[in-house]
Amino acid sequence: MDKTYDPVKIETRWYERWERAGYFDSKVEQDADNYAIVIPPPNVTGSLHMGHAFQHTIMDALTRYNRMKGANTLWQPGTDHAGIATQMVVERQLAAKGESRHDLGRDKFIEKIWDWKSESGGNITRQMRRMGSSVDWKRERFTMDTGLSKAVTETFVRLYEEGLIYRGKRLVNWDPVLKTAVSDLEVESEEENGHLWHLRYPRTDGNGHVIVATTRPETMLGDAAIAVHPDDERYQDLIGKTVQLPLCDREIPVIADEYVDPEFGTGCVKITPAHDFNDYEVGQRHDLPLLNIFDDDANINDDAPEAYRGMERFAARKQIVADLEAADLLERIDDHKLMVPRGDRTGQVLEPYLTDQWFVKTGPLAGPAIEAVENGDIRFVPDNWKNTYFQWMRNIQDWCISRQLWWGHRIPAWYDEDGGIWVGRDETEARAAWAKANPQADADGVTPKLRQDDDVLDTWFSSALWPFSTLGWPDKTPEMDHFYPTNVLVTGFDIIFFWVARMIMFGLKFAGDVPFRDVYITGLIRDAEGQKQSKSKGNVIDPVDLIDGIGLEDLVAKRTSGMMQPQKAEKIEKATRKDFPEGIPAFGTDAVRFTYAALASTGRDIRFDMARVAGYRNFCNKLWNASRYVLMNCDGQDTGLKADAEVELSAADRWIISALQDVEAEVAKQLDAYRFDLAAQALYEFIWNEYCDWYLELSKPALQGDTSDAEKRGTRRTLVRVLEAILRLAHPMMPFITEEIWQKVCILAAAEGESISLAPWPQPQSTKRDTIAEADIAWLKGFILGIRRIRGEMDIAPSKPLPVLLEHASDEDRERVVRLEAVLKFLARTESIAVLTDADDAPECAMALLGGMRILVPMAGLIDKDAELARLDKQIAQTEGDLKKARGKLGNQNFVERAPEEVVKQEQQRLVGFESALKELSEQRAKIAALD
Repeated sequence: MDKTYDPVKIETRWYERWERAGYFDSKVEQDADNYAIVIPPPNVTGSLHMGHAFQHTIMDALTRYNRMKGANTLWQPGTDHAGIATQMVVERQLAAKGESRHDLGRDKFIEKIWDWKSESGGNITRQMRRMGSSVDWKRERFTMDTGLSKAVTETFVRLYEEGLIYRGKRLVNWDPVLKTAVSDLEVESEEENGHLWHLRYPRTDGNGHVIVATTRPETMLGDAAIAVHPDDERYQDLIGKTVQLPLCDREIPVIADEYVDPEFGTGCVKITPAHDFNDYEVGQRHDLPLLNIFDDDANINDDAPEAYRGMERFAARKQIVADLEAADLLERIDDHKLMVPRGDRTGQVLEPYLTDQWFVKTGPLAGPAIEAVENGDIRFVPDNWKNTYFQWMRNIQDWCISRQLWWGHRIPAWYDEDGGIWVGRDETEARAAWAKANPQADADGVTPKLRQDDDVLDTWFSSALWPFSTLGWPDKTPEMDHFYPTNVLVTGFDIIFFWVARMIMFGLKFAGDVPFRDVYITGLIRDAEGQKQSKSKGNVIDPVDLIDGIGLEDLVAKRTSGMMQPQKAEKIEKATRKDFPEGIPAFGTDAVRFTYAALASTGRDIRFDMARVAGYRNFCNKLWNASRYVLMNCDGQDTGLKADAEVELSAADRWIISALQDVEAEVAKQLDAYRFDLAAQALYEFIWNEYCDWYLELSKPALQGDTSDAEKRGTRRTLVRVLEAILRLAHPMMPFITEEIWQKVCILAAAEGESISLAPWPQPQSTKRDTIAEADIAWLKGFILGIRRIRGEMDIAPSKPLPVLLEHASDEDRERVVRLEAVLKFLARTESIAVLTDADDAPECAMALLGGMRILVPMAGLIDKDAELARLDKQIAQTEGDLKKARGKLGNQNFVERAPEEVVKQEQQRLVGFESALKELSEQRAKIAALD
């Protein structure tokens, strides 16, 4: 093995070999134990961010674990066509050339997008390979593939035929720049400074006016009513009457509705059903008219008073406020903080907009989906997330599935010249439907002129089919029989409704079963300040940059590329230079993956700390160096492979083998329970503390001391066999380093196979448990640590042999001293060990306790008394000075009151530390001074 662990050198080489050998390929075999996971398909335009890499680590660990357990695994890869995101990328490229999609036309524009995908759409697959993802690349899918598009069309047609898809007017989140409806997941709502305008609406009965408050005065042009709470005594006489709508030649009614908060403003609110989601619901309850005052650019349309037609919405706001003030209908303007919804792509304020859209009637689909979780067909991990699921599903609204884009699955509906709608799997089917409905016209040879709907489907529509469309549905395929339902879905809580719920609804409806048995909900990976990572915030880290490293300038360029808002780009650049002044160092894939696993506490959000990655990079180094030690001592040596070889196991050998049984059981238990953090913790503690720090040291007396060939053979065999098992245990989380080392160790350990990927998962064996050896080594550790503590306290060099006296030793202690004396001499550097009788008086000694026994080290002759006293006096003086300063600071009321709380707390902790150190130094000086 190379002296230095170099992850870059080994990782790409091994992945290429795995993929070429087909180790990740799924097979359709009768009676196979199948294990399947579908990847949440990332957007083809993007890069994997930390959240993706976190989830991919978990999915890959589960896949590799089950593959090693003998399952026929399918980890289904693929990407989403990402309607808006992809269209925007190509539109920006055209804009740079002074062109638009309208210049090209729909068909040529879509050709451009396919060209872009073939050239630039592979970034995610490159990242996945770099992360070590063991997906079945031969089954890679794209949501716009022919097969998946067929599934989308089939789903739409069947739902339409059952009356579960309809076209109607509804409010949607409208982006006036993209000119399309967007999903709630594409809305970024943040608190901004705004105003609250208090407007006077004259009563038509002549009794003064009603004051209403609004944050969007321009929408008053579409008001359909004023609402008050039915129990608000102030307005009982007003309910059922009308008011004059300012600036408009209309009267609107005053209605009573419990939606109104009597404590907000005056307790009177304007109701604009066509431009507010809550108002829409109020309007439905009271049968109010829907008055749309915007066009698709969010300019005032021709249904508004003539004075404002064609005006941009915020210019109209300014003019309307001025006109109200001139008419003495503006009561006052208050400063007000409010949540403003903006499109995550454009940054523009979104409008609730009334438009013709296609909808799925979700009520009939939601019932079976709720029941599937209630009866345990689907289990949420952690369990509490089922409550979130139930809350959404029991209050589900119809789903707007149409988008005003060109890139995506075009809606399979055609319109005739009279506005009739004909749905079919293709235009031929649509014409057949028209002919069936118009038999006489068809018999007369009339050929209808049909025009296909220009809209495309919401990307979540095709994503909802992902678990079974990727297996060949609507065709009946062997893959559907073998891999559906899948075993587990790994995803974030933020898309439980947008994706998880819709997959369950469609899976039950079309595939006849739930799409997965478990839903493992991960926490979100947040930045160091606890913020959710997003491109718009500029705090996204490409996991490959953690793996391979990236310089500061490249990192800045990467984070600001494609930003449409210069001010935001400048802010992101400044933050990046502050957070990463030297860029990001290279940590390697295994360190990054192990970090994700170690942080994967169920359901908790994670503040990603770069120091943790550096720590697990050191863990990789530790494993590498331990393996070098094993190979240096065992390669070319007799490791007890022959059946008739005489093997004698030491207490240390038997202890580490026994301890291995515990960690094998623990890691499997925690992986089965989705507790990757606890599995990682068990591995880390065993590898670092037990195997590397203790067993390797305990092996040295056997290998280097005066021991028999059988003992040496036993230790060598234990070294390689335990290391080989460790590598298999760690492989699901750390695939590269474990494969590299396993290839060198497997022959020495008599392990068979081409790759650790295909090696069997370690199984604990109760017959290898040895409680006597465990007790012996626990005693031995306590003895050695006691001696080391004395050396540290007395500043005695580690290499100096020490005479040791034992006081109050039991018979068991005496027996262990005799049996383990060689190891004690080697590791504790003892010169001699003598057991005192009750009649013996111990000299002045340093002491450590081990159970009821006292471990004593006589001080006389071991140290230079005068030199040690001088050293201690110097340390005491320095500590007293530090203590005086700390007391002075904390005694200064000015400092305590004005300094940040954390600074004061830190100073208090320093004070306690100085006091403790001074006490220990003084006690130590007293001991040294008492020596003869």
